[in-house]
Amino acid sequence: MNEIISYFSTIPSSHRSLLLVGGITIFWWIEKAFPLFHFQYQKWQHAGINFFFTFTTIAINFVLAFLLLLSTNWTQVHHFGILNWLPEMNTLLQMLIGLLVLDFIAAYFVHWLQHQVPFLWRFHLIHHSDTWIDTTSANRHHPGESVLRFAFTCLAVIIVGCPLWLAFLYQSLSLVASQFEHANIALPKKLDWFIGIFIVTPNMHKVHHHYVLPYTDSNYGNLFSFWDRIFGTYKTLSADKIVYGIDTYPEANEHNRLAALLKIPFNAHRTGTGS
Repeated sequence: MNEIISYFSTIPSSHRSLLLVGGITIFWWIEKAFPLFHFQYQKWQHAGINFFFTFTTIAINFVLAFLLLLSTNWTQVHHFGILNWLPEMNTLLQMLIGLLVLDFIAAYFVHWLQHQVPFLWRFHLIHHSDTWIDTTSANRHHPGESVLRFAFTCLAVIIVGCPLWLAFLYQSLSLVASQFEHANIALPKKLDWFIGIFIVTPNMHKVHHHYVLPYTDSNYGNLFSFWDRIFGTYKTLSADKIVYGIDTYPEANEHNRLAALLKIPFNAHRTGTGS
């Protein structure tokens, strides 16, 4: 545990970048070998759009990183947050509790909120507009959403009373989990079932990207899969019935052009069965 704490307390930016690039590379290779869907699309053009949003997210996180540092420092100095209010405990148990609460607040709850609040949904639907979900889709977030997500992450860190090493550990696990669950890979059913008891799998998350309600508003989890089962937002749908995208932006010139995607949050509201 001391090695984990030491590493994530001072994890270099280069290592975090390597985790991002390495994850995309590995899952992209697996997608090619074991695809769930055989898409007929321009893979590099599609990836180029998603990479743009990946880089804007990285830039925003880099610029605002000082806020995360201030948040973690404040909780430790003022002995604030759930972990600081609990009795003294084993570091491993503290880590597990911290990861659970962080995942619930910063991933499940915030994701659910983005689907319920119209203003937040305007930015989040750029992610849902993707009609070819693959591992590059994991970071397809409008810059406005990236700012909002960072703010919610800082809030979650304060509520949890999170030390810096735990915040960086969660972000790293969350990054890999997101790349994995968006990857266009076909897992054996038994393996998917077993993994899905604990963490979100590609099959589980694909349902969330089906283009209409009620499936769009389901399976919000990012790291741990049991939040959706606990709160009744878990749904299943066979892969042959899944249609990716969002029904309010069905045209390629709207969901597959960077300029159009950047404007979506500021367009007039559109009503659809998946909105």
